[in-house]
Amino acid sequence: MPLRSFTDMMGRKVEVEYPPKRIVSLVPSQTELLYDLGLEAEVVGITKFCVHPESWFRAKKRVGGTKQLHLDKIRELRPDLVIANKEENLKEQIDELAKDTPMWISDIKSIDEGLQMIGAVGSLVNKEAQANSLVNDIASGFEMLQKATEVKRVAYFIWRDPWMSVGGDTFISNMIQTTGWKNVLSDMERYPEISLEETAAHKPAIVLLSSEPFPFREKHIAEVKSVMPEVEVLLVDGEMFSWYGSRMLKAIPYFSELIGR
Repeated sequence: MPLRSFTDMMGRKVEVEYPPKRIVSLVPSQTELLYDLGLEAEVVGITKFCVHPESWFRAKKRVGGTKQLHLDKIRELRPDLVIANKEENLKEQIDELAKDTPMWISDIKSIDEGLQMIGAVGSLVNKEAQANSLVNDIASGFEMLQKATEVKRVAYFIWRDPWMSVGGDTFISNMIQTTGWKNVLSDMERYPEISLEETAAHKPAIVLLSSEPFPFREKHIAEVKSVMPEVEVLLVDGEMFSWYGSRMLKAIPYFSELIGR
C-alpha cells in the first residue's frame, strides 16, 4: 500500500500506509467513532475502557487501560495506525510506541475541535464521506439546541477523595457552556482539586456529579447537600459531557432533556 502523510492535532507529521488495514484505538470516544465510520474489520485493538460498542468490547483484543497500555500487546497486533489522545494517554508510553508505529494524536478542548478530529480521522481511514456527514449532523444539532433560558452557575465533579472538578480549558467545560450554563471554575485550568467547602464559595446553583471516571451514586448527593443544602445536585452521564467523538450526536437530545427537566 502507498504511504500517505497526515498531520495530527499536535502538529506531528505521520506517514501511514493508506488506507490503514490494522488500526489500534487507545481512546474510548474515538473507538466508538471508528465503529460508527464502519471500520469493523480494520480495528484490531482497543483499551479495556472502550466499552462502546459492546460487541467490540467483547470481541476486540484489549491492550490495557488508556494510561496503562501494554505496549507489547499493541506491537503484537502489528498495527499500521494507532490513534491516541494527548490527555487520555500518557506521553511517555505514546512517545515510546511512536518510535516504531505510525501514531496519530488528537488534542481536544472544544466541540469545534471534536468536529475537526472527526473530519481528520475520516480522511485518515478513508471514510471521508461518512465523517463529513457525521460532522454536519452534530454541528447542525448543536446549532438547533435550545439553550437554557437562565444562565445557571454549575460545578461539575469528576472525582471524589480528593474532589476534582473541571477548569475552563476542558472539553467538559465547553459542553457546559454550550447548554447555556456557566462553569463556576471557568477561570481555572484542567482538573483542579477543590473541596466542597471551597466549591460552595463559588456559589453554584447546580452541582453535576459525573458517572465517570469516578462512579458517583445517590449517596454522594447527600454528601454534597450536607455542605451546600440549597444547591440542586444531579447525577449525569459523563459520556455525554466528555466523549468527543460520534457520541456528541447522542449528547444533543440528552442536553435538551437535562436543560428542560
